[in-house]
Amino acid sequence: MLCTRLTNAHILTMDPDHPVAHDLGIWRGRIVGLDTAVTSLPAREVIDLQGATVLPGFIDSHAHLSWAGFKASTPSVAPCERVEDILAVVAEAASRPSAPGAWVDIAGYDQRALGRHLTAAELDRVSHGRKVLMMHDSGHACVVNSAVLDLLPADIPHQDGYLVEGAMGAARRLRLPCSQEELADAIEHAARACLAEGVTACAEAGVGGGLLGYSPVEAGAYQLLRDQGRLPLRIQLMAGGDTLRPVAAHRSDGIPRALDLGLRTGFGDDWLSLGALKIFTDGGMMARTAALTAPYEGMEHSGQLQDDPDRLADLIVDGHLAGWQLAVHAIGDRAADLALDALERAQVLRPRPDARHRIEHAGLIRPDQLPRFARLGVSAVIQPNFLRYFGDDYAAVMGKERAPWMYRGRGFLDHGVTVVGSSDRPVTHGQPLRAIQFMVERASTSGQLIGPDEALTVDEALRAYTVAGAYACRWDDSAGSLTPGKRADLVVLGDDPRSVDTSRIGDIEVVATFVDGRESKEVAQ
Repeated sequence: MLCTRLTNAHILTMDPDHPVAHDLGIWRGRIVGLDTAVTSLPAREVIDLQGATVLPGFIDSHAHLSWAGFKASTPSVAPCERVEDILAVVAEAASRPSAPGAWVDIAGYDQRALGRHLTAAELDRVSHGRKVLMMHDSGHACVVNSAVLDLLPADIPHQDGYLVEGAMGAARRLRLPCSQEELADAIEHAARACLAEGVTACAEAGVGGGLLGYSPVEAGAYQLLRDQGRLPLRIQLMAGGDTLRPVAAHRSDGIPRALDLGLRTGFGDDWLSLGALKIFTDGGMMARTAALTAPYEGMEHSGQLQDDPDRLADLIVDGHLAGWQLAVHAIGDRAADLALDALERAQVLRPRPDARHRIEHAGLIRPDQLPRFARLGVSAVIQPNFLRYFGDDYAAVMGKERAPWMYRGRGFLDHGVTVVGSSDRPVTHGQPLRAIQFMVERASTSGQLIGPDEALTVDEALRAYTVAGAYACRWDDSAGSLTPGKRADLVVLGDDPRSVDTSRIGDIEVVATFVDGRESKEVAQ
């Protein structure tokens, strides 16, 4: 007997062998058959979907659930566009009762509307003597007040309290780590928001280290959720590259650096597993720290790498030698050059044809770099919503020649490169349907077309959030399509993205989300 049978549905399986179905049978969290294979079988529950569209659950292949959950409960200065309004938010947050020595956290900071960065002196006027850290929406910078600057070593660079990349990391490390209970609550909140958008699996893009780690034992918070039955979707964890340590492994293993006990990509199960090794090479476009080969338009600098390029390259190579799948953060084309060079060297030293290395963001990729992606078998894990919401600004700082190269779609596919959709939430909105809409129409919210020649078809965009996401996360044997034997993770939509006007795709209702064959009844608050 089936556990559940979905009937009277318009099922887009994303499986070329059986692309459309009307019935789907589920037993113990797995799909057992489609159409005539299940229509006559008895089921404990039969759900008539009345013609609704069903797709494989969306996979968000690059997200920050801890950060997203904390941000949701942190006082925010968005969408303030005047210095005095931002300072009023900080003043109110700093005046709230708190434990002695507690920091004041502020979210939603973005200098672009102000035309300049706030300063430590301005924060000092409203912080009531407390330590203030205002996080930039990019995750690559922050502004702190003098109470924080006084605690930092004198050699930490800053611009009147504005800190970027490693300097921001130094400020964050002044604080005690978050507890696993705090982390678990934040993760659960963000995961339920994902469910409401039709996302059934996420890759958490960096735990335990890097720019956005919250605790050296951060992975334990996910295990805590699992133990308590509070893990609402499937999660793959990327370990921060700086969590690798030199090891005295056997010479024949060829492993120079490793995570404790030699754990690597693939450890875990269907609900919680260890994914790629996350390595930062540069910053972000919003903070103007993405590493470019030519300066930002109208500026005198071209961003920055996170560390000495040789050290970054060696870390990439060592991660490959240790058996990891690599997720290399490279937004600018100069950073992409470094990543591609290192991955090529790694494959020469130890060929691994199915390593499935990924470049996260691939925000600005020159035409000459596209064949290198293909030759190395590297996936491009992009964030289409960046251009939907920030595209006007990004196009302005890239200039006319480079703007069409941002967050490519068609250029990658035409070269045989796997294009993977993701959100990088909470940097911007995470909704997959809105990202899919952008991938098809290539229009920002203002209507500006950005790289229209990079547009994909609706089917190709859907594939980026299903089949390609499963491939990039090494879940392709169990997820990404509604194929017998795979997980019964699916989303029910109020309309078919392939048949509505492109401008309406992002507004399609997510009617229900099923994980492991069970409908999620909870909606994020």
